[in-house]
Amino acid sequence: MPQTQINLTEQNQQTLIEISRFTGKSPQELINLAVEELIKNYQHKKRLALMQQARGIWEQREDIPNLEQLRLEFNR
Repeated sequence: MPQTQINLTEQNQQTLIEISRFTGKSPQELINLAVEELIKNYQHKKRLALMQQARGIWEQREDIPNLEQLRLEFNR
């Protein structure tokens, strides 16, 4: 796994050590978990934004049948 150097404020470093003692996880594990959570949140928000952009893209199309008409054809 590639290594990345980060800089923490003194207060953040002390809090990270405190959380490490409390949870029994190393500071490295905690940082990896935090980065994973950050990435997961980013991906979720990005996916949501893409879905919102795509919303209604077929609305103005005249060359495709109405969904209700298609359903009626299948029910015959």
